[in-house]
Amino acid sequence: MTLAPASVRPLQIGPLQIDVPVVLAPMAGITNTAFRRLCREYGAGLYVSEMITSRALVERNAITMRLIQHHESETPRSIQLYGVDPTTIAEAVRIIVAEDRADHIDLNFGCPVPKVTRKGGGAALPWKIGLFADIVERAVKAAGDVPLTVKMRKGINKDHLTFLDAGRAAEDAGAAAVALHARTASEYYSGHADWSAIGELKQAVTSIPVLGNGDIWSADDAVQMMAETDCDGVVVGRGCLGRPWLFGELAGAFGDEQGVTVDATLGFVSAAFRRHAELLVEFFEDEDRGCKDVRKHVAWYFKGYPVGGETRAALARVSTLQEIDDLLGTLGDAPYPGAPAEGQRGRAGTPKRTALPDGWLDSREVATETTDMMRGAEVENSGG
Repeated sequence: MTLAPASVRPLQIGPLQIDVPVVLAPMAGITNTAFRRLCREYGAGLYVSEMITSRALVERNAITMRLIQHHESETPRSIQLYGVDPTTIAEAVRIIVAEDRADHIDLNFGCPVPKVTRKGGGAALPWKIGLFADIVERAVKAAGDVPLTVKMRKGINKDHLTFLDAGRAAEDAGAAAVALHARTASEYYSGHADWSAIGELKQAVTSIPVLGNGDIWSADDAVQMMAETDCDGVVVGRGCLGRPWLFGELAGAFGDEQGVTVDATLGFVSAAFRRHAELLVEFFEDEDRGCKDVRKHVAWYFKGYPVGGETRAALARVSTLQEIDDLLGTLGDAPYPGAPAEGQRGRAGTPKRTALPDGWLDSREVATETTDMMRGAEVENSGG
């Protein structure tokens, strides 16, 4: 099914106007400067950094300081922060603003990874609604004129949903927008995203934009999500893995003149893969490291294409751009394979019990002894 192009409805996040209402979701180890630049070359929207740990930024960890850098071509610049301590998060926000490192800041309350939720962070934190509201309010104050947004999940599990309370609290605290990944933490990335929850949040939060996230694998999916939920924009994560040109197709689907539907032949995909590797080498300032980093993208780029196992394995061992050129040169060209190249990308996993601090679900307030434990979450994830 191909849906008719939607009329362009710019996304207003505080003073920022995003002409195409599309946001690149932060993805650890993926949405570095190189990938953001590549996506931007194909389309339009707001491109967010991978998750940055607030304490590591405050401590000026060397890896973290590299991750918050933007190329001169990136505008607007966007950074996502993670943390559990209101004071540390506010200080990280002040640093970003004082040093003019971003035009938009997002707070992560959606990460379902056990090492984060086990300490009360990520998708676990909105259950403690008072702490959540305090973090957002203090971060908004520290951000000043820089718009600050919140990304979250439906809740911890089906019996402990938090998205409506958290959405209203973020709105009251002065957030410029809220984004909802329409799964619970326990669902991880399994099953199907519950788009109806996005519609519920849109009805509950009325003065700021509501963005939808989950299962946008194509431009048609984005148009359909907005039509079904009336959300103000979409957040795209795994759907663009190995398909950075999706952002051009999304722009076209929303009727923007920057939009373009590509003929993703094998030759086209090979060129995109090569460009990604080149940008990674530039980002790391190290050819070996850049080529090693692009290895994890091989399966995503060539999903459904007639590329043999030996060639795929060889691409997943490259250490130089010349090796990449030599291997790609053996592929020739082939037409877009259609359905085999489409659909879900990345690991979905299976539903699992969310790792939480002892007694976390007993109350929506934070016990004193729990506060000290939670601060350790930022230390363990120091480095971005």
